[in-house]
Amino acid sequence: MTAQAASVDPAPASLSGAERARILLFGGVLLLLLNFATPYGGLIGIPISFFLKNKLHLQAHQLAAFNLWVGVPLYLSFVFGFLRDRWSPFRGGDRAHLVVFAAATAATYVAMAFLTPTYAMLLVGLLIATCAVQMVASAANGLVSTIGQQHIMAGQVSTVFNLATWIPVTAATVLGGVFSDALESRNSGAAARLLFLAGAALAGAIAVFGARGPRLLFAAARSERPATASLGSDVSRLLGHWPIYAPLILLLLWNFSPGGGIALQYHLANSLKATDTQVGAYFAISYGAALPPYALYGWLCRKVRLSKLLFWGTVMAVPQMIPLLLIHSPTGALIAAVPMGLCGGIASAAYVDLAIRSCPRGLQGTMIMLVATVFWVAGRFGDVWGTELYDHEGGFVTAVIATTAVYALMLPVLLLAPRRLTATADGQILEEATGSAGHFLPTPIAVTAAAENSTHAEISP
Repeated sequence: MTAQAASVDPAPASLSGAERARILLFGGVLLLLLNFATPYGGLIGIPISFFLKNKLHLQAHQLAAFNLWVGVPLYLSFVFGFLRDRWSPFRGGDRAHLVVFAAATAATYVAMAFLTPTYAMLLVGLLIATCAVQMVASAANGLVSTIGQQHIMAGQVSTVFNLATWIPVTAATVLGGVFSDALESRNSGAAARLLFLAGAALAGAIAVFGARGPRLLFAAARSERPATASLGSDVSRLLGHWPIYAPLILLLLWNFSPGGGIALQYHLANSLKATDTQVGAYFAISYGAALPPYALYGWLCRKVRLSKLLFWGTVMAVPQMIPLLLIHSPTGALIAAVPMGLCGGIASAAYVDLAIRSCPRGLQGTMIMLVATVFWVAGRFGDVWGTELYDHEGGFVTAVIATTAVYALMLPVLLLAPRRLTATADGQILEEATGSAGHFLPTPIAVTAAAENSTHAEISP
């Protein structure tokens, strides 16, 4: 959309506190179902990782390569978000995306449930399932992100995003060792069948949610699609919207963790002699320990301006992995997982908060899926580098040092975030004309967006 085509946005509808709470709850339920059902996480990803390592005897770098290939649709997450923003099956909006593509995901899982779990089947099946579920994710994430931006509650929505992402991951790590033991047994086919049928049931629940879900949730997001927008103008508007680059770089560095993924899994199993159950427990404790900071952020974001949350969250996050250098037993690793998880929660929530505030109008699905692209590209390529360090360049110590150095680079990147997006808390707008820090609006009223142009767009934080 060019400057000439830009229009002033109408004020968002006034929402009561009860309506906000219900919207956040409904959005959280939808995202929970999604994140439990994804083939790259939730109930599916971790057991498959154990199966490839133990049953098919993949080495660390081979498992990283498998994940790299299966993750191709994840690296293109922004494309699925762009499709969500520009196209609607049967003109049904996000509801139609959820119904059609959740049903396709369920059908793929059902087919995988009755096939022999070989390397080739897992590779092809997970690629197809990932493509289908990415369209589901673009609709669900785009819907919730739009609500957060339009109703000046990006921080609270960030809390919902993080809780809905990491609760399933935490639960899956607890169950991962159990599923791994089942997949290791002679009855691995039956265990895989149960695993994929569970995924199919979850995907089916998402389709039902899309068809019959609460009207309040879907009505809360006002359409922002300009009638004259073209593909080229949308791409130009996204690339020229400079506020998006600070959160994307922060998330790229935060998720590029050479020592935090597969290298850590192999270190726990091979060097510390942890069992699969203990490895799963370590990740479950680490992810679970981050949940209280995520929940705390939902309160802090309404009391403290984002700039402070970004800075102090990053300061706490930089040394996150250093305690692992002092650990020499599985029990010690389980204990260290608690402070490690606590250290990263505020930073993670603050980066997502900034990303939501930075969304170009009408391209919220694209932006939030671009965040997903950054997450997966950084994570998978971080694993590739980390496993190379682990296998050939000094082992786990080198991987931890590299991770800490990467995290330290986040501090100067904070300076790139526009003040107008970080100088307020949730529910505030910045009074730039008077130079004040902002004033609080219990319910967003009379919020007006300034006209956008190809290089800069004013968005109320």
